[in-house]
Amino acid sequence: MADILPIGTILAVAINQVIKTAHAAKDVVIEKESFRILSTYLFDIVHVLKELELGKLDESPVARKALENLENDVKKANSLVEKYKNRGRFYLLIKCRHIVKEVQDVTRDIGKSLNTLCLANTEILSGISDQVTRLQSEMQRAEFTTCRSQLQILDKLDQGLASQKLDNGFANDIIVEIARAVGVTVEPSEIRKELDSFKREKEEAENRKERAEVYFLEQIIELLSRADAARDYEHVKDQYMQRLRVIEGHDPKSESIPPFKAFICGITKAVMVDPVSLSNGTAYSRVAIEEWFGSGEKTDPITGEPLEDLSFRSNIQLRQSIEEWRELNYCMRIRSCKAKLMSENDSNVKDALCQIQDLIKENSINKDWVSIGGLTELLINILPNLHNQQVKTEVLVTLKYAIEGHPRNKDLLIENKGFCHIVPCLECESSPSKPALELIYEIVIEESGQNGDCTRELCQQCNPVSFLVTILNGTETVLSEKAHKILQKLVDCDEENVIVCAKEEWYGPLVDRIIQGPKPTKLAILRRAIHLELEERNTRVLCELGLIPPLLEMASADLEAKELSLSMIVKLLTCSENKRFFSAAGAVPLIVDLMCSSPLRVLILAKCSEILEKLSSNGDGIKFLVDVNETQLNLESLVENLLAFLRNSHLPYIVLRPVLRSLFKICESESGLVKTAVLTAGGISLVLNLLDHANSETREAAINLLCLFSSHEPLGVAEFLLKPRRLEAFIGLLENTNKSDVQKAAVGLLANLPKSEVILTRKLIDLEGLKAIIDILESGNTEAKENALSALFRFTDPTNIEAQKIVVELGTYNLLVDFLKNGSVTAKARAAALIGDLSMRSSELTMTSSTGHWCSCFGRARVNICPAHGGICSVKGTFCLLEAQALPELVKLLHGEVHATAYEAIQTLSTLVEKESPRRGAHVLHESGAVVPILEVLNWGSESLKVEALEVLEKVFMLTEMVDWYGSTARLALVRLTGRSIHEDGHLHRKAAKVLLLIERHSRSSNSFATGISS
Repeated sequence: MADILPIGTILAVAINQVIKTAHAAKDVVIEKESFRILSTYLFDIVHVLKELELGKLDESPVARKALENLENDVKKANSLVEKYKNRGRFYLLIKCRHIVKEVQDVTRDIGKSLNTLCLANTEILSGISDQVTRLQSEMQRAEFTTCRSQLQILDKLDQGLASQKLDNGFANDIIVEIARAVGVTVEPSEIRKELDSFKREKEEAENRKERAEVYFLEQIIELLSRADAARDYEHVKDQYMQRLRVIEGHDPKSESIPPFKAFICGITKAVMVDPVSLSNGTAYSRVAIEEWFGSGEKTDPITGEPLEDLSFRSNIQLRQSIEEWRELNYCMRIRSCKAKLMSENDSNVKDALCQIQDLIKENSINKDWVSIGGLTELLINILPNLHNQQVKTEVLVTLKYAIEGHPRNKDLLIENKGFCHIVPCLECESSPSKPALELIYEIVIEESGQNGDCTRELCQQCNPVSFLVTILNGTETVLSEKAHKILQKLVDCDEENVIVCAKEEWYGPLVDRIIQGPKPTKLAILRRAIHLELEERNTRVLCELGLIPPLLEMASADLEAKELSLSMIVKLLTCSENKRFFSAAGAVPLIVDLMCSSPLRVLILAKCSEILEKLSSNGDGIKFLVDVNETQLNLESLVENLLAFLRNSHLPYIVLRPVLRSLFKICESESGLVKTAVLTAGGISLVLNLLDHANSETREAAINLLCLFSSHEPLGVAEFLLKPRRLEAFIGLLENTNKSDVQKAAVGLLANLPKSEVILTRKLIDLEGLKAIIDILESGNTEAKENALSALFRFTDPTNIEAQKIVVELGTYNLLVDFLKNGSVTAKARAAALIGDLSMRSSELTMTSSTGHWCSCFGRARVNICPAHGGICSVKGTFCLLEAQALPELVKLLHGEVHATAYEAIQTLSTLVEKESPRRGAHVLHESGAVVPILEVLNWGSESLKVEALEVLEKVFMLTEMVDWYGSTARLALVRLTGRSIHEDGHLHRKAAKVLLLIERHSRSSNSFATGISS
């Protein structure tokens, strides 16, 4: 049939076959490099064949035969690829040397066929002759080798089989190396798959009657089956139950069966581990006899018989008997340990724990047997009932031995709710903390349990996050690292643990997910995070971890992302230090733009307002209202925009309140902005409307802002307060002792209003507003008291004597004197001024009250006459500052060299000295020691203060005796003020000159009088 096919068809089929084989060769999982080279050669051949196809291949018999040979060789290569493409990986590694030889042979065969084909078509291939020559030459000389690591594994395996090393340890080591080499995990399920593949290969070899292959595969299967990962649990369980039935006839109190004499090595005198037989039939431990012969001995160690044949072989039957004896003893010890653990005696329990650990160290099969014998479950159950911390520690260590590298025991621990008993042991102050952590680490980090979800079980049974975070923050680096890895698994398993970690003050996972997580994760985390209770130091940590930039990114996204991110930013800005992070990220312009953009949802607007409020709070004002380059924002525009929100009567308090507070802090820090708010944006009228707001905190914020505004533009506020029920509500704010800031602002607002509003003053008295102000003097904070003193000036106006009487009757005078003693500088100055207002009417009231008294008392007993006012004085009747004991305190204020207090003190003292009859008042100042400190004011005081001092001195030096007493002292200070010239310009100079002239005149008069007496 091939004879009738055109050669072009055969060529096309060959090309497809080569391409197919080239692609398939890349997918073989073992000896990849060899198959990759073969694949590369095949793709190069495709190029040659296509060149032949283009050149119209010769129909000669030679060309046809050469092409058919090439096609057949490529089919062999394809069969080879298919043969090994889906075989077991362990089997492929075992056969890798053979596979490499096969790939090499087929490559060389293809090269020879290609050479023959090219020789028959030299003319067509002349254009690529060099490439063709190189290709066929390389393929014919191709030499493939197995990689060194695989050869080392095979050599080790061959040595083990040759020496019949069929013990568990060797099997464990070799199976791990094979698995790593071929990319298979050392899991029981995966290992069993590979062993099943070996068994299938063995069956196929039996069918092919390849006895050598069958024997070889049986050896491999027997060896690998001894590895822990290859054990069949049911077989292990049956084996244990068989041994258990055997020991039932032995004494339950016995812990071991003595070994037979044949088990004892004649050299080591110990039970043999790997027995071998000599040529004469005696048995010894392999290691011991090797050392015996290695030392030059050529005799039997026991009999002394010379040995011609020094060879030895494994005594498999004896080894199996010894292994059976050992296994019976394992069962005896397991039975004994169970009784000890159930005894509840610490000593017995400790002994059992040591035995269990020894059992596991001796043979890994005991990891299964201690569990089948019920010891693992028993260890879990006794753990919470142990009071001895050392015993509890050993139980945890023993459990780790049992579950280490053993998925089934891990599952057993989890199924018995082991985490519920282990996690409480993590408490850092207890000694079991370290082994408990290492046990959890072994279970969770390896994550190899059959249920496949150890971490989720840990979360559900007893979440250890709080303990782990404490360990994470501890001083032991190794434990901290392990705690970190477990925590990372927990948060990866369940996002709820991200929040649990945050509650324990470990914020890394939370920040990582907001930075890197998908959008749904970010939103879910933020929904929970905004409800966390965070102290300032916690919010600072969050910002240091980089939380602000992703939040700003989310603030530019959809509505939900905006709400959540802005809410979190508000939470972060409770810490003043975070404002710097926020402004440095260029966030402030973003928030301002967001507020002023198209209509927003109320909640977003409220959050933006809160952010501005936070930025300007704690005295920071406009400090952080900058862009990313630290350039100040347009504050006038910002103030106008904020005031514009107040025009919207429908905005809820959650927006209005932070807007008002922001305005207050911003304008308070930059006085020029108050003018913008009041004059340009009509701030007074906008804020006044909010004094009727339903929300109390909004009203309070409005009062604060109005107080600030009214200090610059009080017009309209008084009219507003005089409207029905407004003043009553305002007095309620004065009486609000729970809100000191509100109290301060309300009384400050009152202080700013014009004193000329007599109706307002009268209504305040009638509605007990004055009493509320006096109450603030008694119990308010410092600033509120200072504002209350300012508000009192409305009631102490010398032109309104009735209001003054009410002020004094309410006990204010004593309070004012107390302020002179103990108040702040501002309070002292204002108290002195208020006393001065009252003192202005004292002389008049003394004369009025004394007229009738003098008449009725003429000729009777002597009464106390006020030295300042010349009549009978009292605090309530004449507002006399002497009777109120204010004079000494006023004089003390002169000694402090503080301008504000000295100024008001001098003005008040001046009320005692009447210009028309200065004698009484001047003598009172002299006797109280006030004149000297007033004179000293001329040396240190400001110009205005010196003027006030000169006003008093002008009245004092109208008396000759005063000139005699103080003239020389005063003259020096006055000369300095006049610059030694009484004609110098300036009010202060003129005043000083006037007093100096007065002193000179009285001095000459005094001298003339003295000369006349002398004559």
